[in-house]
Amino acid sequence: MQPNLPTRSFLLLVLVASSGAQARDKYDEPLVRPIMLSEHPSDGTHSVYVKGQMVTTLRFEQPVDASKTKMVGWEGRLEPLAAVRNKVILEPIRDLNKDEGIPLVVTLADGTEIPFLVRPPWSKSDGGWPPILDQQVDVFKDRESYASMFAALKDALKKNEFLSEENERFRKEENSVDHAYATLLAKGQAKKTPFRFVASARPKDPDMEMVVEIYSGQGKAAAVIYLTNTGYGDTWEFADAFLTRDLTSYTKQPFALRMTRSAIAPGQSGIIAVVVDRSAFEKDGQLVDLALQIFRADGNQQVMVRMDRTLIRQ
Repeated sequence: MQPNLPTRSFLLLVLVASSGAQARDKYDEPLVRPIMLSEHPSDGTHSVYVKGQMVTTLRFEQPVDASKTKMVGWEGRLEPLAAVRNKVILEPIRDLNKDEGIPLVVTLADGTEIPFLVRPPWSKSDGGWPPILDQQVDVFKDRESYASMFAALKDALKKNEFLSEENERFRKEENSVDHAYATLLAKGQAKKTPFRFVASARPKDPDMEMVVEIYSGQGKAAAVIYLTNTGYGDTWEFADAFLTRDLTSYTKQPFALRMTRSAIAPGQSGIIAVVVDRSAFEKDGQLVDLALQIFRADGNQQVMVRMDRTLIRQ
């Protein structure tokens, strides 16, 4: 017998471009990235990834010549440049636009000039390895110094751990029933799944037309989010999704996710489908409510969907 599904079971909460609703795992955890300077001319300029109203520190092996350390075109975008001993401090006034890049030249005490490009947070569609956001960048001129080699080793271990986790995730997804269901939902084939449609809603967003559908299943629940980019100019990019009990990383739960595209240009549409197993709702032998958060590439939350425990059918 189908349980009674109260209205609160598909309560939708929407936060659009909210600077206070950022992906916790990426932005609350201190990020330190090493840069090894190269003698090759084509490798001369390194990018530094910054976010509005957050401090990023560049740390060097020797003192910085503050009088010869300059930025170009920073007015109205960043606070005045600060150079203290062997550190350069950057603090954007606001988020930089996706295509913005501010030239920065740091001059060391020995006269070495090091060029940088100050950019907005890196997104997955850019490829490569840089972290989403730099909070501290350690710059090494001497590649053979102990500090430089130790930093390079830590960075390599971190990359290896990330790749190992990705490979394990891909392996599990190949044989996952929930990912198969999510694939069908993302393709608009809900009738081929065991889920029952419960309700839908249209959250308001000036630059994105959204429809959120909630599904109930036997031992599982699902949500499908339809996105159409109605903005003029910017491409919407998916960053990550979190399923938690209390909106903190400490209560993150596993789930299956599939999407038709990770980047949605103006006028394009995309679908994100999520399937959650009953085990994610369980705590101390009881079922509890969960919250599904979808984050964009700029770190801000696009939508939050409440996944009520009553969606789980016996």
